[in-house]
Amino acid sequence: MLDPALVEKIKASVKAGFAEQVAYTQELVRFPSTRGDEHAIQDFIFQTFRARGLAMERFEMDREALGRHPGAGRFSETHSTAPIVVGIHRPRAEVGRSLILQAHVDVVPPGPADMWTHPPFDPVIEGDWLFGRGGCDMKAGHAANLYALDALRRIGLQPAATVYLQSVVEEESTGNGALMTHLRGYRADAALIPEPQGERLARANVGVLWFQVEVRGHPTHVSTMGAGANAIDAAYRLIGALRLLEAQWNERKAGRPHFENEVHPINLNVGKIEGGDWASSVPAWCRVDFRISIYPGVDAASAAHEIEQTISAFSREDGFLANNPPRVAFNGFFAEGYELAPGSDAERALGEAHALAFGAPLKTAMTPAYLDARVYALYDKIPALCYGPVGHDAHGYDERVSLASVETVTQTIALFISDWCGVEATIS
Repeated sequence: MLDPALVEKIKASVKAGFAEQVAYTQELVRFPSTRGDEHAIQDFIFQTFRARGLAMERFEMDREALGRHPGAGRFSETHSTAPIVVGIHRPRAEVGRSLILQAHVDVVPPGPADMWTHPPFDPVIEGDWLFGRGGCDMKAGHAANLYALDALRRIGLQPAATVYLQSVVEEESTGNGALMTHLRGYRADAALIPEPQGERLARANVGVLWFQVEVRGHPTHVSTMGAGANAIDAAYRLIGALRLLEAQWNERKAGRPHFENEVHPINLNVGKIEGGDWASSVPAWCRVDFRISIYPGVDAASAAHEIEQTISAFSREDGFLANNPPRVAFNGFFAEGYELAPGSDAERALGEAHALAFGAPLKTAMTPAYLDARVYALYDKIPALCYGPVGHDAHGYDERVSLASVETVTQTIALFISDWCGVEATIS
Protein backbone atom coordinates (compact mmCIF):
# COMPACT_ATOMS: atom_id res chain seq x y z
CA MET A 1 0.00 0.00 0.00
CA LEU A 2 1.16 3.49 -0.80
CA ASP A 3 1.70 6.01 1.97
CA PRO A 4 -1.45 8.21 2.21
CA ALA A 5 0.63 11.39 2.20
CA LEU A 6 2.38 10.30 -0.99
CA VAL A 7 -0.97 9.47 -2.59
CA GLU A 8 -2.20 13.01 -1.99
CA LYS A 9 1.03 14.53 -3.30
CA ILE A 10 0.78 12.50 -6.51
CA LYS A 11 -2.86 13.37 -7.08
CA ALA A 12 -2.14 17.05 -6.47
CA SER A 13 0.83 16.93 -8.83
CA VAL A 14 -1.29 15.49 -11.64
CA LYS A 15 -3.82 18.25 -11.08
CA ALA A 16 -1.07 20.90 -11.11
CA GLY A 17 0.17 19.72 -14.48
CA PHE A 18 -3.17 18.96 -16.06
CA ALA A 19 -3.59 22.19 -18.04
CA GLU A 20 -0.23 21.49 -19.69
CA GLN A 21 -1.30 17.87 -20.28
CA VAL A 22 -4.48 18.99 -22.03
CA ALA A 23 -2.53 21.40 -24.23
CA TYR A 24 -0.11 18.60 -25.14
CA THR A 25 -3.02 16.31 -25.98
CA GLN A 26 -4.40 19.00 -28.26
CA GLU A 27 -1.02 19.19 -30.01
CA LEU A 28 -1.20 15.45 -30.65
CA VAL A 29 -4.73 15.71 -32.06
CA ARG A 30 -3.62 18.41 -34.52
CA PHE A 31 -1.45 15.85 -36.31
CA PRO A 32 -3.64 14.12 -38.95
CA SER A 33 -1.89 10.84 -38.23
CA THR A 34 -3.91 8.48 -40.37
CA ARG A 35 -2.29 5.28 -41.61
CA GLY A 36 0.99 6.04 -43.35
CA ASP A 37 1.03 9.67 -42.21
CA GLU A 38 2.42 9.17 -38.70
CA HIS A 39 6.01 10.26 -39.43
CA ALA A 40 5.55 13.84 -38.25
CA ILE A 41 3.81 12.95 -34.99
CA GLN A 42 6.40 10.28 -34.23
CA ASP A 43 9.18 12.83 -34.77
CA PHE A 44 7.36 15.20 -32.40
CA ILE A 45 7.01 12.47 -29.78
CA PHE A 46 10.66 11.46 -30.18
CA GLN A 47 11.74 15.03 -29.43
CA THR A 48 9.30 15.27 -26.51
CA PHE A 49 10.54 12.06 -24.90
CA ARG A 50 14.18 12.98 -25.43
CA ALA A 51 13.60 16.39 -23.82
CA ARG A 52 12.46 14.50 -20.70
CA GLY A 53 15.88 12.84 -20.50
CA LEU A 54 14.72 9.40 -21.64
CA ALA A 55 17.10 7.14 -23.54
CA MET A 56 15.71 6.95 -27.05
CA GLU A 57 15.33 4.40 -29.81
CA ARG A 58 13.50 4.76 -33.11
CA PHE A 59 13.17 1.80 -35.50
CA GLU A 60 11.26 0.70 -38.56
CA MET A 61 9.06 -2.32 -39.14
CA ASP A 62 11.05 -5.46 -39.95
CA ARG A 63 8.83 -6.97 -42.61
CA GLU A 64 10.80 -10.20 -42.79
CA ALA A 65 10.71 -10.77 -39.03
CA LEU A 66 7.03 -9.93 -38.86
CA GLY A 67 6.33 -12.26 -41.74
CA ARG A 68 7.71 -15.17 -39.74
CA HIS A 69 5.47 -14.49 -36.74
CA PRO A 70 2.00 -16.09 -36.69
CA GLY A 71 0.44 -13.08 -34.98
CA ALA A 72 1.58 -10.51 -37.53
CA GLY A 73 -0.93 -8.70 -39.71
CA ARG A 74 -0.59 -8.98 -43.46
CA PHE A 75 1.39 -6.33 -45.31
CA SER A 76 -0.17 -4.37 -48.16
CA GLU A 77 0.71 -1.29 -50.18
CA THR A 78 -1.01 0.84 -47.52
CA HIS A 79 1.03 -0.52 -44.59
CA SER A 80 2.65 2.31 -42.64
CA THR A 81 6.38 2.90 -42.93
CA ALA A 82 6.44 5.27 -39.95
CA PRO A 83 8.87 4.30 -37.17
CA ILE A 84 8.22 2.98 -33.70
CA VAL A 85 9.45 5.30 -30.93
CA VAL A 86 10.55 4.07 -27.50
CA GLY A 87 11.70 6.23 -24.61
CA ILE A 88 13.49 4.36 -21.82
CA HIS A 89 13.63 5.39 -18.19
CA ARG A 90 16.43 3.67 -16.27
CA PRO A 91 16.57 4.05 -12.48
CA ARG A 92 19.68 4.42 -10.38
CA ALA A 93 18.87 1.08 -8.75
CA GLU A 94 16.52 -1.54 -10.18
CA VAL A 95 14.55 -2.35 -7.04
CA GLY A 96 10.98 -2.33 -8.40
CA ARG A 97 9.21 -4.14 -11.19
CA SER A 98 9.63 -3.03 -14.79
CA LEU A 99 6.77 -1.67 -16.87
CA ILE A 100 5.74 -1.04 -20.47
CA LEU A 101 3.55 2.04 -20.98
CA GLN A 102 2.25 1.85 -24.53
CA ALA A 103 -0.01 3.90 -26.80
CA HIS A 104 -0.64 4.21 -30.51
CA VAL A 105 -0.69 7.39 -32.60
CA ASP A 106 -2.40 6.13 -35.75
CA VAL A 107 -6.02 7.20 -36.21
CA VAL A 108 -8.75 6.13 -38.61
CA PRO A 109 -9.82 8.45 -41.47
CA PRO A 110 -12.24 11.16 -40.32
CA GLY A 111 -14.74 10.77 -43.15
CA PRO A 112 -16.58 13.79 -44.64
CA ALA A 113 -15.54 16.90 -42.73
CA ASP A 114 -19.01 18.43 -43.01
CA MET A 115 -20.38 15.69 -40.75
CA TRP A 116 -18.27 17.01 -37.85
CA THR A 117 -19.40 19.83 -35.57
CA HIS A 118 -15.78 21.06 -35.59
CA PRO A 119 -12.99 20.20 -38.05
CA PRO A 120 -11.78 16.70 -37.11
CA PHE A 121 -8.19 17.73 -36.39
CA ASP A 122 -9.11 20.93 -34.55
CA PRO A 123 -9.06 19.91 -30.85
CA VAL A 124 -11.92 22.02 -29.54
CA ILE A 125 -12.92 21.87 -25.86
CA GLU A 126 -16.57 22.26 -24.94
CA GLY A 127 -17.33 21.80 -21.26
CA ASP A 128 -15.73 18.56 -20.13
CA TRP A 129 -15.21 17.23 -23.66
CA LEU A 130 -12.16 17.42 -25.89
CA PHE A 131 -13.26 16.84 -29.49
CA GLY A 132 -11.14 15.63 -32.39
CA ARG A 133 -10.19 12.55 -34.34
CA GLY A 134 -7.88 10.44 -32.18
CA GLY A 135 -8.40 12.43 -28.99
CA CYS A 136 -10.33 9.54 -27.48
CA ASP A 137 -8.64 6.72 -29.43
CA MET A 138 -6.06 7.19 -28.04
CA LYS A 139 -4.02 10.36 -27.88
CA ALA A 140 -5.45 11.33 -24.48
CA GLY A 141 -4.11 8.01 -23.17
CA HIS A 142 -0.79 8.60 -24.94
CA ALA A 143 -0.41 11.89 -23.10
CA ALA A 144 -1.55 10.34 -19.81
CA ASN A 145 1.39 7.91 -19.89
CA LEU A 146 3.88 10.74 -20.22
CA TYR A 147 2.23 13.09 -17.74
CA ALA A 148 1.89 10.40 -15.09
CA LEU A 149 5.68 10.23 -15.13
CA ASP A 150 5.85 14.03 -15.15
CA ALA A 151 3.65 14.13 -12.04
CA LEU A 152 6.17 12.01 -10.17
CA ARG A 153 9.09 14.09 -11.41
CA ARG A 154 7.35 17.29 -10.29
CA ILE A 155 7.52 16.10 -6.67
CA GLY A 156 11.11 14.88 -6.98
CA LEU A 157 10.41 11.20 -7.67
CA GLN A 158 10.96 8.74 -10.48
CA PRO A 159 10.23 5.02 -10.98
CA ALA A 160 12.66 2.70 -9.21
CA ALA A 161 12.52 0.29 -12.15
CA THR A 162 12.92 0.38 -15.92
CA VAL A 163 9.96 1.90 -17.75
CA TYR A 164 9.53 1.66 -21.53
CA LEU A 165 7.39 4.45 -22.96
CA GLN A 166 6.33 3.03 -26.34
CA SER A 167 4.65 4.97 -29.16
CA VAL A 168 3.47 2.67 -31.96
CA VAL A 169 1.65 2.73 -35.29
CA GLU A 170 -0.48 0.18 -37.15
CA GLU A 171 -2.77 -0.44 -34.17
CA GLU A 172 -5.81 0.32 -36.29
CA SER A 173 -4.95 -2.03 -39.15
CA THR A 174 -2.53 -4.88 -38.31
CA GLY A 175 -1.25 -4.64 -34.74
CA ASN A 176 2.25 -4.89 -36.17
CA GLY A 177 3.57 -1.86 -34.28
CA ALA A 178 3.11 -3.44 -30.86
CA LEU A 179 4.32 -6.78 -32.19
CA MET A 180 7.44 -5.07 -33.54
CA THR A 181 8.39 -3.91 -30.03
CA HIS A 182 8.15 -7.56 -28.94
CA LEU A 183 10.31 -8.69 -31.84
CA ARG A 184 12.78 -5.90 -31.07
CA GLY A 185 13.28 -7.49 -27.65
CA TYR A 186 11.52 -5.10 -25.27
CA ARG A 187 10.31 -6.97 -22.19
CA ALA A 188 8.89 -5.95 -18.82
CA ASP A 189 7.05 -7.42 -15.86
CA ALA A 190 3.72 -5.86 -16.88
CA ALA A 191 2.21 -3.62 -19.56
CA LEU A 192 -0.35 -0.83 -19.27
CA ILE A 193 -2.21 0.59 -22.29
CA PRO A 194 -4.64 3.47 -21.56
CA GLU A 195 -7.17 2.84 -24.33
CA PRO A 196 -10.57 4.48 -23.73
CA GLN A 197 -12.15 1.67 -21.72
CA GLY A 198 -14.61 3.79 -19.77
CA GLU A 199 -12.48 3.66 -16.59
CA ARG A 200 -12.66 -0.15 -16.65
CA LEU A 201 -10.07 -2.88 -17.10
CA ALA A 202 -10.43 -5.01 -20.23
CA ARG A 203 -10.88 -8.57 -19.01
CA ALA A 204 -11.07 -10.06 -22.49
CA ASN A 205 -11.01 -8.92 -26.08
CA VAL A 206 -11.61 -10.51 -29.43
CA GLY A 207 -9.13 -11.28 -32.15
CA VAL A 208 -9.62 -9.66 -35.55
CA LEU A 209 -9.16 -10.70 -39.18
CA TRP A 210 -9.20 -8.41 -42.20
CA PHE A 211 -9.82 -9.87 -45.64
CA GLN A 212 -10.72 -8.73 -49.13
CA VAL A 213 -12.89 -10.59 -51.63
CA GLU A 214 -12.68 -9.77 -55.32
CA VAL A 215 -15.42 -10.87 -57.72
CA ARG A 216 -15.06 -10.72 -61.49
CA GLY A 217 -18.20 -10.32 -63.61
CA HIS A 218 -19.06 -10.50 -67.30
CA PRO A 219 -19.48 -6.98 -68.69
CA THR A 220 -22.08 -6.09 -71.29
CA HIS A 221 -24.08 -3.05 -72.28
CA VAL A 222 -26.88 -2.46 -69.79
CA SER A 223 -29.43 -2.90 -72.61
CA THR A 224 -28.45 -6.58 -72.78
CA MET A 225 -27.63 -7.06 -69.11
CA GLY A 226 -29.26 -10.49 -69.03
CA ALA A 227 -26.40 -11.74 -71.18
CA GLY A 228 -23.82 -10.55 -68.68
CA ALA A 229 -23.06 -11.11 -65.02
CA ASN A 230 -23.02 -8.26 -62.51
CA ALA A 231 -19.99 -8.51 -60.20
CA ILE A 232 -21.58 -6.19 -57.64
CA ASP A 233 -24.74 -8.30 -57.46
CA ALA A 234 -22.58 -11.42 -57.03
CA ALA A 235 -20.65 -9.73 -54.23
CA TYR A 236 -23.89 -8.93 -52.41
CA ARG A 237 -24.94 -12.57 -52.63
CA LEU A 238 -21.58 -13.52 -51.15
CA ILE A 239 -22.03 -11.03 -48.31
CA GLY A 240 -25.22 -12.89 -47.43
CA ALA A 241 -23.29 -16.15 -47.11
CA LEU A 242 -20.77 -14.49 -44.80
CA ARG A 243 -23.62 -13.13 -42.68
CA LEU A 244 -24.68 -16.73 -42.10
CA LEU A 245 -21.13 -17.55 -40.98
CA GLU A 246 -21.26 -14.56 -38.62
CA ALA A 247 -24.47 -15.93 -37.12
CA GLN A 248 -22.89 -19.36 -36.66
CA TRP A 249 -19.89 -17.86 -34.86
CA ASN A 250 -22.18 -15.87 -32.57
CA GLU A 251 -23.98 -19.11 -31.64
CA ARG A 252 -20.62 -20.46 -30.41
CA LYS A 253 -20.60 -17.97 -27.53
CA ALA A 254 -22.18 -20.60 -25.24
CA GLY A 255 -19.76 -21.61 -22.52
CA ARG A 256 -17.53 -18.55 -23.02
CA PRO A 257 -17.96 -16.64 -19.73
CA HIS A 258 -16.94 -13.22 -21.04
CA PHE A 259 -19.07 -13.50 -24.17
CA GLU A 260 -22.09 -15.74 -23.60
CA ASN A 261 -24.22 -12.94 -22.12
CA GLU A 262 -23.47 -10.55 -24.98
CA VAL A 263 -26.19 -10.27 -27.59
CA HIS A 264 -23.82 -10.16 -30.56
CA PRO A 265 -20.15 -10.55 -29.58
CA ILE A 266 -18.89 -11.44 -33.07
CA ASN A 267 -19.25 -8.71 -35.67
CA LEU A 268 -18.67 -8.92 -39.41
CA ASN A 269 -18.21 -5.46 -40.87
CA VAL A 270 -18.50 -4.70 -44.58
CA GLY A 271 -16.02 -1.87 -44.32
CA LYS A 272 -15.40 -0.89 -47.92
CA ILE A 273 -16.89 -1.77 -51.29
CA GLU A 274 -15.93 -0.60 -54.76
CA GLY A 275 -16.63 -1.86 -58.23
CA GLY A 276 -17.66 -1.17 -61.77
CA ASP A 277 -16.52 1.43 -64.25
CA TRP A 278 -19.64 2.91 -65.84
CA ALA A 279 -23.28 3.36 -64.82
CA SER A 280 -24.50 1.93 -68.14
CA SER A 281 -22.18 -1.08 -68.15
CA VAL A 282 -22.75 -4.32 -66.27
CA PRO A 283 -19.85 -4.17 -63.78
CA ALA A 284 -16.91 -6.46 -64.48
CA TRP A 285 -15.39 -6.28 -61.02
CA CYS A 286 -16.15 -5.68 -57.37
CA ARG A 287 -13.87 -5.67 -54.32
CA VAL A 288 -15.19 -5.82 -50.77
CA ASP A 289 -13.11 -5.34 -47.62
CA PHE A 290 -14.29 -7.13 -44.49
CA ARG A 291 -13.44 -7.18 -40.81
CA ILE A 292 -14.56 -10.03 -38.56
CA SER A 293 -13.79 -10.86 -34.94
CA ILE A 294 -12.93 -14.19 -33.33
CA TYR A 295 -13.11 -15.44 -29.75
CA PRO A 296 -10.02 -15.70 -27.54
CA GLY A 297 -8.51 -19.13 -27.94
CA VAL A 298 -9.61 -19.43 -31.57
CA ASP A 299 -6.66 -19.89 -33.90
CA ALA A 300 -6.51 -17.13 -36.50
CA ALA A 301 -5.37 -19.50 -39.23
CA SER A 302 -8.28 -21.87 -38.50
CA ALA A 303 -10.76 -18.98 -38.62
CA ALA A 304 -9.27 -17.82 -41.92
CA HIS A 305 -9.63 -21.33 -43.33
CA GLU A 306 -13.30 -21.41 -42.30
CA ILE A 307 -13.88 -18.08 -44.07
CA GLU A 308 -12.27 -19.42 -47.24
CA GLN A 309 -14.31 -22.63 -47.03
CA THR A 310 -17.55 -20.65 -46.62
CA ILE A 311 -16.81 -18.55 -49.68
CA SER A 312 -15.80 -21.61 -51.69
CA ALA A 313 -18.88 -23.63 -50.70
CA PHE A 314 -21.25 -20.77 -51.53
CA SER A 315 -19.53 -20.13 -54.84
CA ARG A 316 -19.96 -23.75 -55.93
CA GLU A 317 -23.73 -23.38 -55.50
CA ASP A 318 -23.97 -20.00 -57.24
CA GLY A 319 -24.76 -20.15 -60.95
CA PHE A 320 -22.17 -17.55 -61.90
CA LEU A 321 -19.55 -17.83 -59.16
CA ALA A 322 -19.21 -21.58 -59.71
CA ASN A 323 -17.36 -20.80 -62.93
CA ASN A 324 -15.82 -17.55 -61.71
CA PRO A 325 -14.59 -18.23 -58.16
CA PRO A 326 -13.87 -15.13 -56.05
CA ARG A 327 -10.36 -14.27 -54.96
CA VAL A 328 -9.80 -14.04 -51.22
CA ALA A 329 -6.84 -12.24 -49.64
CA PHE A 330 -6.13 -11.55 -45.97
CA ASN A 331 -4.79 -8.02 -45.99
CA GLY A 332 -4.51 -6.66 -42.46
CA PHE A 333 -5.26 -7.94 -38.96
CA PHE A 334 -4.50 -11.62 -38.39
CA ALA A 335 -4.67 -11.35 -34.62
CA GLU A 336 -5.97 -13.64 -31.91
CA GLY A 337 -7.83 -12.46 -28.84
CA TYR A 338 -6.91 -12.98 -25.21
CA GLU A 339 -8.37 -13.16 -21.73
CA LEU A 340 -6.72 -11.55 -18.70
CA ALA A 341 -6.60 -14.10 -15.90
CA PRO A 342 -7.70 -12.51 -12.61
CA GLY A 343 -5.51 -12.46 -9.53
CA SER A 344 -2.23 -11.02 -10.82
CA ASP A 345 -0.30 -8.63 -8.62
CA ALA A 346 -0.41 -6.09 -11.46
CA GLU A 347 -4.20 -6.12 -11.47
CA ARG A 348 -4.18 -5.80 -7.69
CA ALA A 349 -1.94 -2.74 -7.92
CA LEU A 350 -4.07 -1.15 -10.64
CA GLY A 351 -7.24 -1.85 -8.68
CA GLU A 352 -5.84 -0.18 -5.58
CA ALA A 353 -4.61 2.80 -7.59
CA HIS A 354 -7.99 3.18 -9.27
CA ALA A 355 -9.79 3.03 -5.91
CA LEU A 356 -7.48 5.71 -4.49
CA ALA A 357 -8.09 8.00 -7.48
CA PHE A 358 -11.80 7.39 -8.07
CA GLY A 359 -12.99 6.33 -4.64
CA ALA A 360 -14.70 3.28 -6.17
CA PRO A 361 -13.71 -0.29 -7.05
CA LEU A 362 -12.21 -1.06 -10.44
CA LYS A 363 -14.67 -2.75 -12.81
CA THR A 364 -13.82 -5.07 -15.69
CA ALA A 365 -15.46 -5.65 -19.06
CA MET A 366 -15.17 -7.54 -22.32
CA THR A 367 -14.08 -5.49 -25.34
CA PRO A 368 -15.44 -6.69 -28.74
CA ALA A 369 -12.55 -5.01 -30.57
CA TYR A 370 -8.84 -5.41 -31.20
CA LEU A 371 -6.41 -4.35 -28.46
CA ASP A 372 -2.60 -4.20 -28.63
CA ALA A 373 -2.61 -5.78 -25.18
CA ARG A 374 -2.83 -9.14 -26.96
CA VAL A 375 0.90 -8.90 -27.83
CA TYR A 376 1.98 -8.72 -24.20
CA ALA A 377 -0.58 -11.26 -23.00
CA LEU A 378 -0.03 -13.88 -25.71
CA TYR A 379 3.66 -13.52 -26.53
CA ASP A 380 5.35 -11.87 -23.54
CA LYS A 381 3.15 -13.86 -21.13
CA ILE A 382 2.82 -10.92 -18.76
CA PRO A 383 -0.19 -9.12 -17.24
CA ALA A 384 -1.50 -6.81 -19.96
CA LEU A 385 -3.66 -4.09 -18.44
CA CYS A 386 -5.82 -2.18 -20.91
CA TYR A 387 -7.47 0.60 -18.91
CA GLY A 388 -8.33 4.16 -19.79
CA PRO A 389 -10.75 7.10 -19.75
CA VAL A 390 -14.34 7.66 -20.79
CA GLY A 391 -14.78 8.59 -24.43
CA HIS A 392 -17.47 8.60 -27.08
CA ASP A 393 -17.72 8.01 -30.84
CA ALA A 394 -14.26 6.59 -31.45
CA HIS A 395 -14.05 5.99 -35.24
CA GLY A 396 -17.21 8.12 -35.60
CA TYR A 397 -18.10 11.77 -36.03
CA ASP A 398 -17.44 14.15 -33.13
CA GLU A 399 -15.09 11.73 -31.39
CA ARG A 400 -14.44 13.08 -27.90
CA VAL A 401 -12.93 12.25 -24.52
CA SER A 402 -13.90 13.37 -21.01
CA LEU A 403 -11.19 15.58 -19.52
CA ALA A 404 -12.30 14.91 -15.96
CA SER A 405 -11.95 11.20 -16.65
CA VAL A 406 -8.52 11.70 -18.25
CA GLU A 407 -7.27 13.61 -15.21
CA THR A 408 -8.37 10.93 -12.75
CA VAL A 409 -7.08 8.12 -14.98
CA THR A 410 -3.72 9.92 -15.09
CA GLN A 411 -3.74 9.95 -11.29
CA THR A 412 -4.44 6.21 -11.37
CA ILE A 413 -1.53 5.58 -13.73
CA ALA A 414 0.86 7.64 -11.61
CA LEU A 415 -0.23 5.82 -8.46
CA PHE A 416 0.06 2.46 -10.21
CA ILE A 417 3.60 3.26 -11.37
CA SER A 418 4.54 4.27 -7.82
CA ASP A 419 3.27 0.96 -6.43
CA TRP A 420 4.37 -1.37 -9.22
CA CYS A 421 7.80 0.13 -9.93
CA GLY A 422 8.48 1.75 -6.58
CA VAL A 423 9.92 5.25 -6.47
CA GLU A 424 13.27 6.85 -5.82
CA ALA A 425 14.49 10.44 -5.74
CA THR A 426 15.10 11.98 -9.13
CA ILE A 427 18.65 12.34 -10.36
CA SER A 428 19.63 15.96 -9.78
